[in-house]
Amino acid sequence: MPQDPAERRVVVTGPPRGGNRRGRRALDHHRPRTEIAEQTTLGHTYVRSLMRTQLRAALTAFAVLALLVGPLPLLFAALPDARRLQWAVLGFGLQVPLILLARWYVRRAERNERDLVRLVEDR
Repeated sequence: MPQDPAERRVVVTGPPRGGNRRGRRALDHHRPRTEIAEQTTLGHTYVRSLMRTQLRAALTAFAVLALLVGPLPLLFAALPDARRLQWAVLGFGLQVPLILLARWYVRRAERNERDLVRLVEDR
């Protein structure tokens, strides 16, 4: 007995479209972490981006430090008889700017890491 074409069933294979959104989002949520853990090209790109931003922050801090400390030998050479001024500048004058620079760098590095985590989590 031949089947009527209207009664035949068609089996479609492929990824589900819609339906269980929560399961798909959970998979997407987990994916960037596995990309990083498995060291795929995308994971490598995430890590490389973090390293680039951390390097940029470090070079900025180094440049500020060089501009702050670099001219001091010239200043001290111009004032050879001012030993107390030299010790005051080195002992007290640089302490506050160096602490502020260190705090800026640590906050910037932590913010870069939080941005990467937020990027990975939101994906």
